[in-house]
Amino acid sequence: MAVAEDVREILRRMPEAFVPEKAAGLDALIQLNLTGEGGGEWQIKIVNSQISVKEGRASSSDLTLTMDTVDYVALSKGEVNPMNLFLGGKIKLLGNMTLAMKFQEMFDRNRVA
Repeated sequence: MAVAEDVREILRRMPEAFVPEKAAGLDALIQLNLTGEGGGEWQIKIVNSQISVKEGRASSSDLTLTMDTVDYVALSKGEVNPMNLFLGGKIKLLGNMTLAMKFQEMFDRNRVA
Protein backbone atom coordinates (compact mmCIF):
# COMPACT_ATOMS: atom_id res chain seq x y z
CA MET A 1 0.00 0.00 0.00
CA ALA A 2 1.32 3.46 -0.89
CA VAL A 3 2.05 5.94 1.89
CA ALA A 4 -0.83 8.17 0.73
CA GLU A 5 -3.25 5.25 1.01
CA ASP A 6 -1.84 4.31 4.43
CA VAL A 7 -2.39 7.85 5.72
CA ARG A 8 -5.98 7.97 4.51
CA GLU A 9 -6.74 4.55 6.00
CA ILE A 10 -5.16 5.43 9.36
CA LEU A 11 -7.14 8.66 9.61
CA ARG A 12 -10.35 6.95 8.47
CA ARG A 13 -9.95 4.30 11.17
CA MET A 14 -8.79 6.67 13.92
CA PRO A 15 -12.27 6.73 15.57
CA GLU A 16 -12.20 2.91 15.79
CA ALA A 17 -8.88 2.96 17.66
CA PHE A 18 -9.97 5.82 19.93
CA VAL A 19 -10.37 4.96 23.64
CA PRO A 20 -13.01 7.41 24.95
CA GLU A 21 -12.20 6.79 28.63
CA LYS A 22 -8.70 8.15 28.04
CA ALA A 23 -10.15 11.44 26.81
CA ALA A 24 -12.62 12.07 29.63
CA GLY A 25 -13.12 15.79 30.23
CA LEU A 26 -11.02 16.78 27.23
CA ASP A 27 -12.14 19.46 24.79
CA ALA A 28 -9.39 19.93 22.22
CA LEU A 29 -8.67 20.56 18.58
CA ILE A 30 -5.48 19.09 17.16
CA GLN A 31 -4.15 20.19 13.80
CA LEU A 32 -2.20 17.43 12.02
CA ASN A 33 0.04 18.61 9.19
CA LEU A 34 1.69 15.84 7.19
CA THR A 35 4.41 16.59 4.68
CA GLY A 36 5.79 14.55 1.79
CA GLU A 37 4.02 11.99 -0.36
CA GLY A 38 0.37 11.65 0.63
CA GLY A 39 0.61 14.64 2.95
CA GLY A 40 -2.12 17.07 3.84
CA GLU A 41 -3.81 18.79 6.74
CA TRP A 42 -6.38 17.28 9.10
CA GLN A 43 -8.33 18.50 12.11
CA ILE A 44 -8.84 16.08 14.98
CA LYS A 45 -11.51 17.28 17.40
CA ILE A 46 -12.00 15.60 20.75
CA VAL A 47 -14.97 16.69 22.86
CA ASN A 48 -17.27 14.84 25.29
CA SER A 49 -15.13 11.69 24.89
CA GLN A 50 -15.85 11.61 21.15
CA ILE A 51 -13.50 12.12 18.24
CA SER A 52 -14.00 13.47 14.75
CA VAL A 53 -11.46 13.77 11.96
CA LYS A 54 -11.84 15.98 8.93
CA GLU A 55 -9.54 17.22 6.24
CA GLY A 56 -8.42 20.84 6.25
CA ARG A 57 -6.72 23.49 8.33
CA ALA A 58 -8.29 24.81 11.52
CA SER A 59 -8.28 28.56 12.12
CA SER A 60 -6.88 27.84 15.58
CA SER A 61 -5.94 24.70 17.50
CA ASP A 62 -4.79 23.62 20.93
CA LEU A 63 -1.96 21.60 19.41
CA THR A 64 -0.36 21.44 15.98
CA LEU A 65 1.66 18.35 15.03
CA THR A 66 3.80 18.48 11.89
CA MET A 67 5.71 15.49 10.52
CA ASP A 68 6.50 13.55 7.38
CA THR A 69 3.87 11.07 6.24
CA VAL A 70 6.35 8.16 6.39
CA ASP A 71 7.07 8.92 10.06
CA TYR A 72 3.35 9.32 10.81
CA VAL A 73 2.52 5.94 9.27
CA ALA A 74 5.37 4.25 11.19
CA LEU A 75 4.25 5.96 14.41
CA SER A 76 0.62 4.93 13.90
CA LYS A 77 1.65 1.33 13.32
CA GLY A 78 3.77 1.29 16.49
CA GLU A 79 7.00 0.84 14.55
CA VAL A 80 8.76 3.87 16.07
CA ASN A 81 8.86 5.57 19.44
CA PRO A 82 7.24 9.03 19.40
CA MET A 83 9.82 10.41 21.82
CA ASN A 84 12.64 9.33 19.51
CA LEU A 85 10.94 11.10 16.59
CA PHE A 86 10.45 14.23 18.70
CA LEU A 87 14.03 14.25 20.01
CA GLY A 88 15.28 13.65 16.47
CA GLY A 89 13.40 16.73 15.27
CA LYS A 90 11.06 14.68 13.10
CA ILE A 91 7.91 15.76 14.97
CA LYS A 92 7.30 19.46 15.40
CA LEU A 93 4.89 20.51 18.15
CA LEU A 94 3.25 23.86 18.58
CA GLY A 95 0.92 24.39 21.51
CA ASN A 96 -0.07 22.22 24.45
CA MET A 97 2.77 19.73 25.14
CA THR A 98 0.71 17.95 27.80
CA LEU A 99 -2.01 17.34 25.22
CA ALA A 100 0.62 15.90 22.86
CA MET A 101 1.70 13.38 25.50
CA LYS A 102 -1.91 12.47 26.30
CA PHE A 103 -2.88 12.23 22.62
CA GLN A 104 -0.65 9.22 21.99
CA GLU A 105 -2.31 7.36 24.90
CA MET A 106 -5.87 7.84 23.55
CA PHE A 107 -5.59 5.12 20.91
CA ASP A 108 -5.40 1.33 20.93
CA ARG A 109 -4.28 -0.21 17.65
CA ASN A 110 -5.74 -3.56 18.80
CA ARG A 111 -9.26 -2.09 18.52
CA VAL A 112 -8.88 -1.81 14.75
CA ALA A 113 -9.70 -5.15 13.16
